[in-house]
Amino acid sequence: MTLQEILNYRFLGNNVGAYLTCLGILLFGYAFKTLLSRLLSKLVFRFIRKRTEGVSEQQFQALLIQPVSIVVFFVTIYLAFQVLDYPVRSADITKHEPWPQVALFRLYQIAIITGVAWIGLRLIDFLVLVFRRRAETQVSRLNDQLIPFAKDLLKVLVLTLAFLVMLSKVFGVNVTALIGGLGIGGLAVAFAAKESLENLIASFTIFLDRPFAVGDLVEVGAVTGTVEKVGFRSTRLRTAEKSYVTVPNKSMIDKPLDNLSLRTARRVSFTLALSHTTTSQQLHRIVEEGKLALEENPLVTKEVQIQFAALTPAAKEVTVQYFVETTNYDEYLHVKEQLNYRLVEVVEAAGGAFASTGTTVVQLVGSPS
Repeated sequence: MTLQEILNYRFLGNNVGAYLTCLGILLFGYAFKTLLSRLLSKLVFRFIRKRTEGVSEQQFQALLIQPVSIVVFFVTIYLAFQVLDYPVRSADITKHEPWPQVALFRLYQIAIITGVAWIGLRLIDFLVLVFRRRAETQVSRLNDQLIPFAKDLLKVLVLTLAFLVMLSKVFGVNVTALIGGLGIGGLAVAFAAKESLENLIASFTIFLDRPFAVGDLVEVGAVTGTVEKVGFRSTRLRTAEKSYVTVPNKSMIDKPLDNLSLRTARRVSFTLALSHTTTSQQLHRIVEEGKLALEENPLVTKEVQIQFAALTPAAKEVTVQYFVETTNYDEYLHVKEQLNYRLVEVVEAAGGAFASTGTTVVQLVGSPS
């Protein structure tokens, strides 16, 4: 039997030559899918390199090579099986396509749509990377808040579009009629998702009103923490205990919110409880020298108050209040510590003494009956 006869030999409705051609296309696609995807991504990068803001071609390819190679391989699968005549048709088969062929073709369509959506998601990641590089050159912190939100929004839109295309192309659903026919059912779903919709609207309100930005220290309700991310539904806060608290966006705009990062100064207020052995002259000296000691610090504002405020059975109380002109919490603690040391030194230098906070318990023991 000659080679031509072998190639022309038919089984399952196709000759050997067609099977070999199909196999060759599959092997070519599998062997060169990475190379072809690299060439395609390189070609695309040439058109956008002027707007990439320092993002390298290697970073672009690292994002796109895998999804593009998958799509290229699926395309080669389609081209390969176009060579074959499948499945075998006989006279008793109806006009409708056999279910195995229909199922395989629908799975193929789903894979192609998924691959294209994957490419879209990776392109969004690339755009986010470009805008982050641009944001690094700007002082505004709004970009740190807006970029992650826009990233999530675009990805939701891409996935929704892919789902609608899948319904239309794969399952033959009339998407326009489906959306138009939601009607009362859509109202019911909207009512059931009332809180989610409120939180979504609240997220847009946060971006428009801008009561805080990512990195701000805020206090809302009983929660105090640093804003790490503003999402569709909630805002994530990192507390001083390093816990991760999720607060619904609706609560972020409905409840009184104190943006602690926007304070021009931090208030310090406490009471010095001095012993009754402290004389009036010593008290005058402590108040005057304590005020001077506070005013000497360059970060303390002029609104310094230190006064002999109360005379109680336990102590002579001197109230102290001042403002530290800083928004940095660590610097605030450092200044407060320094001034506490200075006030202790002032009291000791004046010969005063602090009142004892201990309590003496007297137990009365009665005689046995």
